Amino acid sequence: MSSAPLAAKSLLVVTGKGGVGKSVIAAALARVLADAGRRVLVLESDPRESQHVLLGCEPSGGGVVTAAPGLFVQNVDPYAAIEERVREQVKVAALSRRICRSEAFRTFVAGAPGLSDVAVLGHALRLVAGAARGAPRVDTVILDAPATGHGVSLLEAPALVADVVGGGPFGELARDVAEYVADEERAALVAVTTAEEMPVDELLELCAALRAGVGRPPALVAVNALYPPWPGDDAPPGPHAELWRRRRAVNDRELARVRRARPGVIAELPLLALARGPALVAALAEALRPHAGGGREGRD
Repeated sequence: MSSAPLAAKSLLVVTGKGGVGKSVIAAALARVLADAGRRVLVLESDPRESQHVLLGCEPSGGGVVTAAPGLFVQNVDPYAAIEERVREQVKVAALSRRICRSEAFRTFVAGAPGLSDVAVLGHALRLVAGAARGAPRVDTVILDAPATGHGVSLLEAPALVADVVGGGPFGELARDVAEYVADEERAALVAVTTAEEMPVDELLELCAALRAGVGRPPALVAVNALYPPWPGDDAPPGPHAELWRRRRAVNDRELARVRRARPGVIAELPLLALARGPALVAALAEALRPHAGGGREGRD
């Protein structure tokens, strides 16, 4: 395991089963790191866009928007990221447009396994390097990645594309991304789950796949939406109390499974009666702060 705290990484990939709060945790981590003085950009590729709701800013629409001082959001279209790579290599604008609009090129992009993933990760690296056109300088990119299974393939894709494509601009990009992802001082994966049977099953599969594919477990496992501890004899009587007891018992059983798997750092996060939005993100950021190595430094 890397000795560098999560707050020192330049690329964090956040993944988890659908419905466990993956995007909320990505936003909360961004708040933690921004409070610690990092310049952070949350990157998502889902065209439905959710980060602007969580961070209380305007929708991205493909551009970079400011959510707070030092905190930015961007929704990136993987095909647009691929087109940007073509424009870098083909300096004649008219020719690059012709290539990108050709049926042969679109067929290549659609059929090349992992190329879209490499393009998104490549865009993240350009943001960190300050090379993305029209984007601010940032220290950390937090990628709100697709659901669990895709999250693993996202990290494995660069090496696969580098082997399959070989040379050329996309092969070179894939090798650069693969080298970056393999460096645990710079890149890390955060896995999000709830303490329920199916999400924990997927988490344990993810941890095994990561060890096999990239040689290390997640840097952080965020166990989200935990019921409050059962107070035992002090609990009020009635059906609501019985529901509370049963749900917390399930949480405790599944937490024990997670701990036995030794996935690394585990952050246990409470179930909160807050709407999906900035207030929820702020509350979860406070709970995540001790696990991310992000103290409060403030801003000028």
